[in-house]
Amino acid sequence: MRVAVLGSNSFAGCDFVDLLLEVGDYEILGISRSPEKPREFLPYARRARDRFVYRQLDLNVDFDEVRVELDSFEPQHVVNFAAQGDDEASWAHPQDFFETNCVALARLIDHLKSRPYLRRFLQVSSSGVYGNAPRALTEETSPEPRSPYGVSKTAADLLLLAYHANAGFPAQILRPPNLYGPYQQLFRIVPKSIILLKRGESIELHGGGQAVRSYLHVRDASRAVLTILERGGTGEIYNVAPDQRYRIREIVAMICERLGKDFDASTREVGDRQGQTSGQDVSSVKIRRDLGWHPQVSLQAGIADVCDWIDREWNELVDQRLLYTHKR
Repeated sequence: MRVAVLGSNSFAGCDFVDLLLEVGDYEILGISRSPEKPREFLPYARRARDRFVYRQLDLNVDFDEVRVELDSFEPQHVVNFAAQGDDEASWAHPQDFFETNCVALARLIDHLKSRPYLRRFLQVSSSGVYGNAPRALTEETSPEPRSPYGVSKTAADLLLLAYHANAGFPAQILRPPNLYGPYQQLFRIVPKSIILLKRGESIELHGGGQAVRSYLHVRDASRAVLTILERGGTGEIYNVAPDQRYRIREIVAMICERLGKDFDASTREVGDRQGQTSGQDVSSVKIRRDLGWHPQVSLQAGIADVCDWIDREWNELVDQRLLYTHKR
């Protein structure tokens, strides 16, 4: 089976490549706009590379080259992780989010719609499309995005569903919550909190850390992607979510306990971020019932997983910046 992974250099994309190299006889084409990450951020660095080829190409500016690579490789499955993906940054750079998340995707679908090799196109979307809806969120819930990022991901989902309904395009959509795990970007809450505590610095709790979040281990998300590719229907949306939600301050408290730090002495409250949702209750009944997926990594075990990674790579990570850097 040949699988093209767009955005393979993203956090989730890297983990999915690692899963494919681990579990099956897949031939993999990875495409991302940046050079491959250094070893400390690359989960598949320890594996043989004979079934994986990486191409540094930008969907926005190198589309002709992307098209040639796909047509030469002829993947049965295409998984799209490529996206601008930071809520807060989308307010400062909305046009970049629409260029990547919508315009580039439209160009890609228009090319792939007539390619006989394609059996599945799985779009990795986001539970952010639901916004701050104060009710249980199923796949039938109407999107109510609250940021340019959420709007751009909603538009991408609707475009794919339109192509499926009108042209039979084999689209599938996965809507995960916040992901975490080893090898994640260091500005994200779990690795950032661990590194700050190990440095002896304090953790800022935006809005007092009262926002409720669903945090799913990245390997559980990768398993969901593979499950949908193998057994999911086309034209279908699948939510994935962990068994339990937590307030941000509870997550930080778990990290403090793991590292033997006092929570009150290690945290300080600051104002909330623009457009942040206070909480979502996303239902993943459909994928559990229809496809048999369920999360396997608890938050406590996942935090330990991230701590172990940071301990192993501490000399490489200790001095790195913990801030998001926007790239067009």
